[in-house]
Amino acid sequence: MRKKFSILFDEIRRWSFGWYVYGEKKLTRIGKRFEAHKDLLVDILIARRGTYQRPFMHFSLAMLLVVGIMTAPAITNSYKGVSAETLADFTPPSAVVTSFDLAEYGVQTKESEKPRDKVISHTVKDGETLGILAKQYGVSIDTIKWANILQSDSLSIGKVLTIPPVSGIVHKVKEGESVYTIAKKYKSDAQKIVNFPFNEFADQDTFALAEGQSLIIPDGVIEEAPAIAYVAPIIPLQGTAGGTGQFMWPTNGIITTYPVWYHLAVDIANPARPPILATDTGIVVLVQYLRYGYGSHVMIDHGNGYVSLYGHMSEIYVNVGSKVSRGQSIGRMGNTGRSTGTHLHFEIRKNGALVNPLPFLK
Repeated sequence: MRKKFSILFDEIRRWSFGWYVYGEKKLTRIGKRFEAHKDLLVDILIARRGTYQRPFMHFSLAMLLVVGIMTAPAITNSYKGVSAETLADFTPPSAVVTSFDLAEYGVQTKESEKPRDKVISHTVKDGETLGILAKQYGVSIDTIKWANILQSDSLSIGKVLTIPPVSGIVHKVKEGESVYTIAKKYKSDAQKIVNFPFNEFADQDTFALAEGQSLIIPDGVIEEAPAIAYVAPIIPLQGTAGGTGQFMWPTNGIITTYPVWYHLAVDIANPARPPILATDTGIVVLVQYLRYGYGSHVMIDHGNGYVSLYGHMSEIYVNVGSKVSRGQSIGRMGNTGRSTGTHLHFEIRKNGALVNPLPFLK
């Protein structure tokens, strides 16, 4: 019995193999014939492309019409229809509208307010405070103070305040500034500036800025500068500079540039243009008004080997030979000479050589 099954399986295997060989040869022969004549077939199809398009469309439409005519009686018999009067009086249940009071269900609608896109002005009225105005316009108290250069929280009736559209800074773009440098300056994110919908750019692809345009810096801040210790002025001795060797901070603002080997000076910025103070008692030895370099600047000899320099001033109140006391106002912060913004460039020189001024400032 086992032998018979073995013979049967062997026959089946040989039969299957024979069909496999036959099929392979047939397919190979057909493939070769197709390869030999496919170019001719392609040429015929290309030459006759679109020839039968219109007859095919007409035939298809005719077949659809025939099918419609043949199935119409069956559809009509399956739905008897209704009279016109019945249809006129019929209203589907889903179309019935029931009036009801939304307030009963605790539903209220509130019209959304369009966000402000511009800086506005507000005239202070009796009883108004920074807190009230900040809440009214949806901005922070600091935002109002920064926009109006307020040194205190008190307001006077009739004062016109500038109110930015969002909490942050309104910055006037200067030459050479970019979104990234401005964001860094105000501790904000460049992406927030770009995303603010009402900020405009000279180039929408590169976010280039135009000099003089106003830019909203959302969530921008102005850092508080270290407080300046004002001391009683020291009257210099007659005929001498009379310097004490103890230097005070020359102004109030933010340190934007710290001393480095190629810039042994400190830059202090403040858009409010505060007064510039003599850092120590001395005699004014130089007053110059330049359109480049230090711009309008003053040099004071303190008589003990030290000389201080105050650059980029907008106003100068002293002349060469003037004796000044420690803490005396000698001018006002500005943006003259090689400068990109309102700031003071302050130097200290010892025996003619520049030194890092920070260790000397108290």
